[in-house]
Amino acid sequence: MGRVRIGADVGGTFTDIVIELADGSFGSTKVLTTHDGPEQGILRGIEAVAAEHGVVMSDVEQIIHGTTLATNALIERRGARTAFVTTQGFRDVIETRTEGRFEQYDLNIVLPSPLVERQHRFVVPERLNARGEVLVPFDDAAAHAIVETIAERDYESVAIGFLHSYRNAAHEQRFRELLRTRLPHLAVSISAEVSPQMREYERFNTVCANAYVQPLMASYLGRLQDELRARGATGPLFLMHSGGGLVSVETASAFPVRLVESGPAGGAIFAADLAARYGRDRVLSYDMGGTTAKIALIEDYTPHTAKSFEVARTTRFKKGSGMPISIPVIEMIEIGAGGGSIASVDGLGQIRIGPHSAGSEPGPAAYDLGGSAPTVTDANLQLGRLHPSTYGAENITLSPDRASAAIREGVGHRLGMDDDTAAVGIAEVVDENMTNAARVHAVENGRDLSGFAMIAFGGGAPLHASRLIDKLGLDELYVPPGAGVGSAIGFLRAPFAYEAVRSFYTRLDDFDVEGVNALLVDLADEAETFVRQGTDAELVIERQVSMRYKGQGWEIPVRLGAMAFDVMSAEALANEFTKAYEAFFGRAIDDLAIEAVSWSVRAASVQDRPQPLEPVEPRPAAPPEVHRPVYDPLAQSHIDAAIVERVTLGRGDTVAGPAVIVEPQTTTVLGSHHQAVVLADGSIRITRVAT
Repeated sequence: MGRVRIGADVGGTFTDIVIELADGSFGSTKVLTTHDGPEQGILRGIEAVAAEHGVVMSDVEQIIHGTTLATNALIERRGARTAFVTTQGFRDVIETRTEGRFEQYDLNIVLPSPLVERQHRFVVPERLNARGEVLVPFDDAAAHAIVETIAERDYESVAIGFLHSYRNAAHEQRFRELLRTRLPHLAVSISAEVSPQMREYERFNTVCANAYVQPLMASYLGRLQDELRARGATGPLFLMHSGGGLVSVETASAFPVRLVESGPAGGAIFAADLAARYGRDRVLSYDMGGTTAKIALIEDYTPHTAKSFEVARTTRFKKGSGMPISIPVIEMIEIGAGGGSIASVDGLGQIRIGPHSAGSEPGPAAYDLGGSAPTVTDANLQLGRLHPSTYGAENITLSPDRASAAIREGVGHRLGMDDDTAAVGIAEVVDENMTNAARVHAVENGRDLSGFAMIAFGGGAPLHASRLIDKLGLDELYVPPGAGVGSAIGFLRAPFAYEAVRSFYTRLDDFDVEGVNALLVDLADEAETFVRQGTDAELVIERQVSMRYKGQGWEIPVRLGAMAFDVMSAEALANEFTKAYEAFFGRAIDDLAIEAVSWSVRAASVQDRPQPLEPVEPRPAAPPEVHRPVYDPLAQSHIDAAIVERVTLGRGDTVAGPAVIVEPQTTTVLGSHHQAVVLADGSIRITRVAT
């Protein structure tokens, strides 16, 4: 049969399955996510798409999976019964956090509660200094007593985080050894392996998060592997991690915290691949599904990355209101704005969208599966953007009556609005929320969105994208083939990759050449070891250092070359930092010492660069035979819009708005001032025209 691969993306509402056939073509399906057992939805989708294309499971060379299971477990606090063991005197670090407050003047501020409650936190007399030297020896007797307490209390998982273990892991390793001798089946995570970076609050929280979800993820991945083998699959299962690469099941089971943003990372890889095909070096990636919307910046065909991020923010857009996770990640902003996001009216009479979602159980009211709260999907149905005859999702028939009733009860009656006006309010609020998220993300990254193009994918993004480019002032929007399952396609385009990170402090005026060179060699070996679990392909190695001026609290990334450092390298590194600092902040600072704080090495399998698309000659598409009233924001009323089947459009065909382009897994809406042309690969390029 040749090379056949499958990508499986489990989202909050739908599970997307994509199959890549031997000839390079794709097939796909969407099924509702089965939250009680996510593997069941995956298996159902794989069986359906394989049967449709005449593929047996033994033909499948690889299955690549991304999941929100770890994320949801952290948000919903559904993880394992976890203990945390730390240095004496630092028991409450994960609760006291840092001195930062996300609402500086709120006297009643409520900070997110720690993953591990105080009664489950234990301390060992031991202490290292910032150079990894022993100040207080490890107390074996006290450690043995804690091990016995852990055994008596029947914990499922233990997180170990000692002070400065990123420089010297001996004490953490010793406590793990004691635990495994006494409790060999207990899941154990140590911060020196999960997140060997300075800043104890972030490091401790990350190792707690890893331990909290480790039993859940290991059990889930084991069940999924067993079920796939029982159905005849012989190819390996790989996982998409948050940094945009693939890792083995073994690595994912040991470090499940690295999967927290795995699905959205696949979407960013998908958008970056398309950006190269379109020849657009500045792109805003916009991924909207049933539960959330994700926005990422892509420059030079590469997504922005970071060494940490926050999950489960309690206050929208507020840094510090969430749970910090210190791992390499594709940088994006994620908000509760999906098709299933619930609309409500607050005490001030304002429409609010999300963050709660109807999900797949019971789903939006329009699904007629028991949901009664108004959602974004219900509003789109009310406004004519969706329609029962062209929705295309298997086993779901939209009910306009249910949608109207939900909007009327949840929003309309409370605000004295008719159904259409309430639906417009819901749509405009969710669009403005996503627009604000894009603006905030751009500002936080020091970017002006002028000149950026948007790539929209996910089941919901093409419905809203044309409105977003109007609000953001963007000139181009692309909706690629397979947009409804874009993240799953991204899994199949991702490299095998792993990024090893470790803190190692040195000042450039006293540069530790030997220490830095030795560290970079160790990091390269670590990264390559993980990547070699999945591939023997040629690797590309990327190196980076996080730097700052003395006295500053945070760092900026600086790319490094491939050569080893020598005695003359400090001056060259200072020049690179100065250029990077000027790019971020507009000007450098004179006469301040420069510090290097953390170092990283990323190993990735070499990927072929996508070929640019051939130009097309625009031509009018065949006149549409079907029309229906669709709400147009420019006209501020329902107007007659053409309904176009995407499958009928060919290369160069143009469609003038108002129009709705329908396909089985998503719907693209054009306003009266938009025009679309079909590119050589079947992508739709949408621009604004003069009105």
